[in-house]
Amino acid sequence: MPNLPLVSIVTPSFNQAPFLEQTIRSVLEQDYPRLEYIIVDGGSTDGSVDIIKKYADRLAWWVSEKDSGQAEAINKGLRRARGGIVAWLNSDDIYLPGAVTAAVKAFAQNPQAGLVYGDVLAMDETGRALNLLRYGNWGLAGLMEFRIIGQPSVFMQRRVLEQAGFLDPSYHFLLDHQLWLRMAQVAGMHYLTGTLSAARFHAASKNVARAAEFGNEICRIVEWMRTQLSLALVFTQNEPRIRAGAARLDAFYLLDGGQPSAALRAYGRALRLHPQTALRDWKRILFAALSLLGLGRLGSLYRRLRRKNT
Repeated sequence: MPNLPLVSIVTPSFNQAPFLEQTIRSVLEQDYPRLEYIIVDGGSTDGSVDIIKKYADRLAWWVSEKDSGQAEAINKGLRRARGGIVAWLNSDDIYLPGAVTAAVKAFAQNPQAGLVYGDVLAMDETGRALNLLRYGNWGLAGLMEFRIIGQPSVFMQRRVLEQAGFLDPSYHFLLDHQLWLRMAQVAGMHYLTGTLSAARFHAASKNVARAAEFGNEICRIVEWMRTQLSLALVFTQNEPRIRAGAARLDAFYLLDGGQPSAALRAYGRALRLHPQTALRDWKRILFAALSLLGLGRLGSLYRRLRRKNT
C-alpha cells in the first residue's frame, strides 16, 4: 500500500528479558501494513539477545552493543529509521492493538501536528491493569507547566523531530519531556482520545527504583526554559504556574520514592506558588501527611491512587 506512510518503531533494550518478548510481539502484531521495527540493545546479558534473534527476520535492523544509556540507544535507532512517522517503545511497555493505525489516522486528520499522543494504561509486572492515565490537549504552555504526557503513546513526524533535534543524552529521566518541549515549538500537538499503549510499573523501572532522582532534571528543565529566547514570553507570563508545576512533579516522584517529608515540602512550594496546580494532587498530599503519622496501612490505598495522571 504505497500511499500509506511508513511508520518506524524503535525499542531500546537492556536486561529486560522478562518483558521484552511481549513488547516485540505488541509491535509486530499491529494491523498496520507498512511498519519498520528496530531494536537497539545495550549489551544485555540476561537472555534478551536470544529473544531478539528469535524475531530477527522480522526486524529492519537490530544491534546489541554497549551504549551510554537510553537516549543514545533511542537516537541510534531513530537515525536508522526511514519512516515519516516515528516512535519509540521501551522494552517493558506494549502497544495495544490498533495503536499504530490510530496514530496514522490522527496525523492524516491533523497534518499540522508534529506529534500525536493518546492515553496510557498503567499495568504491573504481571500485566495486571492498575489504572488508566488520561491526558488532555496540553499544548506548549501545558508542557511548560509540567503537564506530562505518556511517552509510550506518543508518535512523531520525523521531519519535526529532525528540526527540533533528537534526544539530549545528558537527560536520563525526563529526556522525553524535554524533547516534547522542543518539538512543540516547531509544530503543534494533537491529543488523540483513546488508549494506545500500556506502561509497566515494576520495582526496576526508573519511575519506581530511582523516583527521587527526577527532581534534578525537573530543575534543569526549568532553568533551560528560562534561558530560551523562544520561550521567554510564555515563561514570564506563566512563571508561578510553571514553577508550581515543577514542584508538584518533584513531589510526585519523591512520594513514589518513599520520601513523604520531602514530598510535602515540595508540595508546600507548589501551594505557595500556585495553589490550584498543587491541589490537583490533594489525594497524594493527604497520603504524604498521613504517612508521617505512621498510618502505613494506607499504603495499599496510595498505590492505587499513585497511578492517577500527573
